[in-house]
Amino acid sequence: QLQLVESGGGLVQPGGSLRLSCAASGSSLGSYAIGWFRQAPGKEREGVSCISATGSATNYADFVKGRFTISRDNVKNMVYLQMNSLKFEDTGIYYCVAIWTPYKDACTVVSDPGRYSYRGQGTQVTVSS
Repeated sequence: QLQLVESGGGLVQPGGSLRLSCAASGSSLGSYAIGWFRQAPGKEREGVSCISATGSATNYADFVKGRFTISRDNVKNMVYLQMNSLKFEDTGIYYCVAIWTPYKDACTVVSDPGRYSYRGQGTQVTVSS
């Protein structure tokens, strides 16, 4: 069983930055692609980004391209989401998910529960002035 724990959320002003972390335990993170999705109150889940199991490939939703950067350290069993130039609409709970795939150099941005194997409890990001 893989356990995922997110951290790093908080309150930030528009234009500010946050770095989210996703810590894994119970199993090696290196077997999974890792993704982030978010959900704001009253809104649908939105896939944000993903990184392949090897870290060689990343993908981003159009609304975060150029602002967010995903990275991973398989030795430390950690995944990070650096979020810059934050906007009001980035507010929401951010979840990291583990996606098993036989393709270790590819990933797909997901948000539906059927598309991932494990999910953390989430971390709140609030962008407000």
